[in-house]
Amino acid sequence: MQTIRAIIGKGFGDEGKGLATDYFCSKSENALVIKHNGGAQAGHTVETDGKRFVFHQLSAGSFRNADTYWADSYYPDLYKLGEEISDFEKAGGTCPKIYCHPQTSVTIIDDILLNMISETLRGEGRHGSCGMGINECDLRTKAGYGITVNKIITSDVSSIVKEILDIRKEYCIPRLEEIRKEIGGAENEEIAEMIEMLRDRSVIENAAEEMKRNADKYVSISYDTKSFFSKYDDIIFESGQGLLLDPEISSFSPHVTASRTGLYNPIRILSENGLKLDQAVYVTRSYVTRHGAGPLPYECDKEALGNIEQDMTNEENPWQGSIRYARHGKLSEFLEPVEKDIEENGGKNFSVLLFITHMNETEGFLRFEESDMTPLWLYDEPPFKRLFDGVHKSFSREN
Repeated sequence: MQTIRAIIGKGFGDEGKGLATDYFCSKSENALVIKHNGGAQAGHTVETDGKRFVFHQLSAGSFRNADTYWADSYYPDLYKLGEEISDFEKAGGTCPKIYCHPQTSVTIIDDILLNMISETLRGEGRHGSCGMGINECDLRTKAGYGITVNKIITSDVSSIVKEILDIRKEYCIPRLEEIRKEIGGAENEEIAEMIEMLRDRSVIENAAEEMKRNADKYVSISYDTKSFFSKYDDIIFESGQGLLLDPEISSFSPHVTASRTGLYNPIRILSENGLKLDQAVYVTRSYVTRHGAGPLPYECDKEALGNIEQDMTNEENPWQGSIRYARHGKLSEFLEPVEKDIEENGGKNFSVLLFITHMNETEGFLRFEESDMTPLWLYDEPPFKRLFDGVHKSFSREN
């Protein structure tokens, strides 16, 4: 009997979705993991059997030999794919099979350049982007200038170069001028170098060769999605980022992502293929983190939360700064994003599990603003019990 789950971050991302995906894949001998939102900016860490890897475009079930599927709402970066696979193999992994929807569109180098130019111009008013071009890719694709993985596979390099050059001329250069007018800001030497790259033909030529090489070598198109899904005992939707970054759920705009981080894509994809979700798994740390600009209610020093270990995945960088820490808010605030996600996607027609990570760092407690709670105490709260059907507790980096 097939089981279908959706792994969803309950906060601002970095909750432990990689750990949760790996855990459920470890229980299956024939699993497919669907990447359905965002793109290569995701960083899902898995540690198992002495091995550690941060997954971006490969699924976090890859150590368990799960196959990876890129949905039509996912934006892969083919240029970076080969590097990730090489690094994974060096970490002791075996490259998984990667499948793709025919309409899955790719990130191009110009998306990344436009993204970096925008954030640099914003200065102190940055939105908190990862600098990987996902929002720009989304805007470009929805404007009718997308280029699919399928097109990359079925075209030669010269045709790919021509198409991306046309996209640059018709969309990306006008988009640059739009960004300049919209944001303003001082254009320094760093921005000048990015703009020069945005006008350099060789940048596209080099990128196109690598994109073509990686697509041909590693990716297969699945044209009959319904039949393809039926081959697997377990299907797991591995979501990127978290509910508090979803543009339709979060109240923290403009410091949100372009993609739908909750149930929207999984429910849509399943409905299109005559399938239903069995379980939604909402992942949270025992406290809250945010890596990037924007509001963080109940923010505090990490020392106030417990023995918080160094975060080796979310290192300080020019685009997101340092990772920040906070307590959970009131119980109603804790439940609200999940309630909204379920209500806006057809109601509770499946079981709902809370998957709590980093429990070892907080002595088995969830850190709330009003008082600390154990999972057992939390489960005894009537509003919690009405929403969640169970709790999974993780006290290590491996389960």
